[in-house]
Amino acid sequence: MRKAFLRHVRRFPWVTNVTLYGCLFAGGDFVHQWFSRREKMDWSHTRNVAVVAFSFHGNFNFFWMRFLERRFPGNSARMVMRKLFLDQTTAAPLATSVFYTGVSFLEGKEDILEDWREKFLNTYKTGLMFWPFMQFLNFALVPLYVRTTFTGCCAFVWATFLCFSRQSGDGTAAAALAWLFPPKEDEAESTKGKVDTEDKIRPQYPNVKCLNWLFFRFIYLFSLTNT
Repeated sequence: MRKAFLRHVRRFPWVTNVTLYGCLFAGGDFVHQWFSRREKMDWSHTRNVAVVAFSFHGNFNFFWMRFLERRFPGNSARMVMRKLFLDQTTAAPLATSVFYTGVSFLEGKEDILEDWREKFLNTYKTGLMFWPFMQFLNFALVPLYVRTTFTGCCAFVWATFLCFSRQSGDGTAAAALAWLFPPKEDEAESTKGKVDTEDKIRPQYPNVKCLNWLFFRFIYLFSLTNT
C-alpha cells in the first residue's frame, strides 16, 4: 500500500499533494466542530474552509516547497535553516492572512479584515511554537515530492486551532488549551435534608482515545513519506 501510494505521488505530484492537503485542512474544521459538541454541524463553514484550502493553501504550498528547494537545494543544516527562516517570515503570515480574510469573504462579512486585525498577531505567535519544528522535520527528512502532504498532516492539527480561533478563540494557545481541556463542575450528592454542598472542580479530558488515535495516525502518515 505504501509503495502504491508513493508511486501515485511521484506520477501525479500536484494532484495528490493538493488533494490530500485540502482534505486534511478541511478535516481540521470538522474535528473542531466535533470537539465543540455542537448539536448540528455547520457544513457551510467546512465548505468555506475547504474552498480556501484547495484554492490557495494547497496550491501555494506545493509550488512554495519547490521554489525553496530550487533556491536552497539539499538538506544540509545551512540550507534547512535558510528555508525555515524564509518559510516562517513569508509563507506563514501570508497563509494565516489568507485564511482569516478568505473565510470571511466567503461568508459575506462586510469587514473581511475584522478577524485578521483582532487575531492575526496572536495566531502568528502561536504558529511560531508549532510550525518551525514541523517544517524543520519537513525540510530535513521528507522527500520533496511529499512535502506538501506532510505539511497537510501538520495543517490538520493547525486548521483545528485556526477554526477554533476564528469562531470563538483569540489566536492564543492558552485559549485553545482551555477549550480542549475545559473544567467540569460535578455537583456533589446531597446527603439528607437541604444541605448545600460546594461544587467540585476537576479537569475533564474529552475524547482522549480520539486524540491518541489522531496522534498515532499522524505518525503513521509521516512514516509513509520515508522510503
